[in-house]
Amino acid sequence: MTARPLQTGVADLRRHLGSRRPFGRRVVLVGLRISTAAVPDDAEIGVELELESIANGVVAEGRITVPWVGECRRCLQPVEGLVEATVREIFERHPVEGETYPLGEDDVVDLEPMVRDAALLSLPLAPLCEPGCLGPAPETFPALVEGAEPAGEAGGGGGRDPRWAALDQLHFEEDEPSQGGTSGTE
Repeated sequence: MTARPLQTGVADLRRHLGSRRPFGRRVVLVGLRISTAAVPDDAEIGVELELESIANGVVAEGRITVPWVGECRRCLQPVEGLVEATVREIFERHPVEGETYPLGEDDVVDLEPMVRDAALLSLPLAPLCEPGCLGPAPETFPALVEGAEPAGEAGGGGGRDPRWAALDQLHFEEDEPSQGGTSGTE
């Protein structure tokens, strides 16, 4: 059986309360993606932790460096980056779901679930290629009917998509801001 790269024995730490040991690896974890960004399946994730023995288990504290790729939310151009997640997690014999991670009966800690969680949570939800990206502004990049010429050119603006014409009938009134707060009880 092949050892998993993010598993480590902690029996030596558990013998002496408060003892510490560094843990560092570069690993490839596949399948890490959210709707807006992903970790390339061949990219290495950097894991730099310090493991410390506590009364009920082990604390893993440090940082995880995650390369990512995605599309700019404004212009849809490919974008990539590197994010760093800071972690401080507890591994114990009787983990609390959603709060701590399991410590194996044979004093082996599997850090992979924690690294996966931290990597996914650190991925950008709305990536940008640059902070000043204007994206496809309707005035600059109008939606045109195929074959029509943009406004201001030979056609004189007849290229507007007729499916949007119904929106010309909408008129919005601005609500005046309320004076003071409202409460459910008076």
